[in-house]
Amino acid sequence: MYKVDEKATQSEAELLDQAERERRQVRQTTSVYPQMTIDEAYRVQAAWLDIRLGRGEKVIGHKIGLTSRAMQQAMNITTPDSGFLTDAMVFAPNQAVAAADFCDLRLEVELAFVLGDDLAGSDLSIDDVLDATDHVTAAVELIAARTPRLDPATRRTRTVVDTIADNAADAGIVTGGEPVAPREQDLRWVGAVAYRNGVAEETGLAAGVLGHPANGIVWLARRYAEQGLKLLAGQVILSGSFTRPMQVSPGDDFRFDFNTLGAFNIAIV
Repeated sequence: MYKVDEKATQSEAELLDQAERERRQVRQTTSVYPQMTIDEAYRVQAAWLDIRLGRGEKVIGHKIGLTSRAMQQAMNITTPDSGFLTDAMVFAPNQAVAAADFCDLRLEVELAFVLGDDLAGSDLSIDDVLDATDHVTAAVELIAARTPRLDPATRRTRTVVDTIADNAADAGIVTGGEPVAPREQDLRWVGAVAYRNGVAEETGLAAGVLGHPANGIVWLARRYAEQGLKLLAGQVILSGSFTRPMQVSPGDDFRFDFNTLGAFNIAIV
């Protein structure tokens, strides 16, 4: 068993960064650090972000994951997780995405909140999030696994600690459709249909995200407040998926229809 000290934290972050750059999975973090805590995993994630910022990337927002009860139960946790978004992780709607550019690429349907004001505090509510939001838009998160979801040799399933260290599986964001003001409609009832090659594959309501998609942002802002941090005006916050992750193959053509929030396509090549 290895101690998760500063040197180990940096080494793990560098390994995950190498996996991302080389498009090649590396061994699970907890296969070497089985006692790593969630807080230590977030330190690995932060060290990885520092590496990327050192290359010139800029933080443009955050993602919130594990927001559904089913996913929390599957990962044996009771809270969401979070990751960072940088400008290098933004992809345009109605464009092609190369599956080979990612480690085990999958897609999730979400809403993105774009903040108009800073958001901070430990006693925030949904109304505080809506007050701070400039607009909400349809979004798809690109998720990847720089460490294997299931180790091919040991059959070991990766844990939430592995996922958090791996930037909460975040690999990118696509936004599109028609942005709406945060109170223009009841966001709980925003629905989406994900079509793969013309066949409806996933459907969902945004209420599947902790009862209201703004609740994940409440959680994230509170967690940041504990560290003396805040969410900043202009940042994009992915509020959590309300469909299952969809596996992709080259040649797949996806269409994401959010009804009143519009629609966009993603072609997988």
